[in-house]
Order: sequence, then C-alpha cells, then structure tokens
Amino acid sequence: MEYDLITILGPTASGKTSLAVALADRLHTEIISADSRQVYRRMNLGTGKDLADYEIGGHKIPYHLIDIVEPGYKYNVFEFQRDFLKAYEDIRGRGMLPVLCGGTGMYLESVLKGYRLLPVPENPELRERLSSKSLEELTSILASYKKLHNSTDVDTAKRAVRAIEIEEYYRSQPVEAREFPVIRSLIVGVDIGREQRREKITRRLRQRLDEGMVDEVRSLLAEGIKPEDLIYYGLEYKYLTLYATGQMSYEEMSGQLETAIHQFAKRQMTWFRGMERRGFTIHWVDAALPVEEKLELIEDLLNK
Repeated sequence: MEYDLITILGPTASGKTSLAVALADRLHTEIISADSRQVYRRMNLGTGKDLADYEIGGHKIPYHLIDIVEPGYKYNVFEFQRDFLKAYEDIRGRGMLPVLCGGTGMYLESVLKGYRLLPVPENPELRERLSSKSLEELTSILASYKKLHNSTDVDTAKRAVRAIEIEEYYRSQPVEAREFPVIRSLIVGVDIGREQRREKITRRLRQRLDEGMVDEVRSLLAEGIKPEDLIYYGLEYKYLTLYATGQMSYEEMSGQLETAIHQFAKRQMTWFRGMERRGFTIHWVDAALPVEEKLELIEDLLNK
C-alpha cells in the first residue's frame, strides 16, 4: 500500500514525539502536531510542548500547528481539520511524506476518517438559557443529543455548553456540506506499560512544576486572560489556575492534578482502542524498545 501520511499516536508520556522526530529525520520530512492545547502560544510547560525534542543531530525538524493561536481563544476540531489540510498539502506538494503526531483522539480521527465538519457559530440565546444550569444538568442535556463516550466535554460547565451548542447546530445543518479528502495513513501506536506510564507522568509533572509551570499560569493571568478561560483548557491549566487564584492549596493542586493526568492517559488509551473497534489498524510498538528498533519496525511496515 502506498501511504499519504504516517501517524504516530500514544498516550501522554509515551515518547511519541521523540519517535516522530527521529522518524521525520530519517525520512527527511516534517511533523504536523495533533495536540489540542499545543496550538496555544506561551502555554509551554502546561501543555508539555518539549520543543527541544524537535532538535536532533544538531538541527531542528520543522513542525506545524504548534504556537498558532493566542491563549484565551477556543480552537476547535473544525479549525484543526482546516489547518491540518493546509500543512498536509504543503508538505505533500514538496514531495515529502508528512508525519502526524499527537494524542488528541478526536483531532487524529477527524483527519484519518475524514469527518465532514462545519464551523459552528456561537448561539447567544442558547448560552443564555443554559447559563444557570449546573454541570450535572448540562451533562444530562448533552447526553440527550449523543452518547457520551468520554468525560472531556463535561469536565467544566463552559465545555459542556459549547458541546451542546455544537450538537444543536448539527441537528439543523447538513453535515455533508463539507468534503474532506481520503488520506491513507500508516498508523503506529506507542505502547507503554501502565506502571511505566504512571512513573513517567509523575516524574514529568514534578519536573514541569520545578521548571516554573505555576509561574507560566500566573504570567498568562497577568496578561489579562480570564481564569475561567484557562480553566476551560482543563488538566494543568484547570488546577494551576485554581491554585494561582487561591482556591486550592499547593498540595491539593499537585495531588489532584497528578490523578487527573493519570485518568487522562487512561482515557486516551480507551479512545485509541475504540479507534481499532471502529476499523482503524494501529500497529503498536513497545515504548521500551530502542529508537533504532522502532524505526526499523516502522520502515518494515512502510515497505510491506
């Protein structure tokens, strides 16, 4: 099979970025990021950008869809599809095989499956009607539109309102209105053992806290970004903002955040297993293997 794209996916802390960089270096190509939070500028430690990972052998591997929008903006999957396609066509047009790398399941699946999506405008009347609802009530309303496969849409009231807004819009619009090309991708998953993953997540979190993750959030707040807009991004930005605004102690923040990241990694794996049930073939490689062995396995798959 001749592929249009190579996709490297895996849960947080699995080592997928370093593998994608090594692969891009081997194939003399570029990386397109599929991470829903690394699109934001100045949100570096909290999103785990690790931009130093894109340097290999004394040179930088070009990447796309990182640092493309301002904090406070609500980037969405429709915009990701649009921006992915622009980067993808640019790289392909220069005769290279792009590497898509990330852990945001919805973003990955939206381009690998070719979802037909529409840009969804804000609905002020609907937002007003929902403004007094509790998160529990909003979750119940959203469940009336669709089966809730994961809790990402309902981890804050703001996210739940946006999810309801999208579902309400789709109810009245023909989703077939947007075409997306068929892309043949080799999909490689980085398989990391549960205990190894937990240990790496804990170590990385402590390292990022030591490197100034709290100060990063305080700096964003000092810019005038509203606390609720940072909380909207979830995980690190939710708990660090609650701490920075005095709503949580440092011990509560670090403990609850660590638990939340472990739960997030578990949800990522649940999504990837769901992709397999939905017909995607994911070739899993052991995270513990040396990089060279992983690259040889991927090259064997490419040449089959």
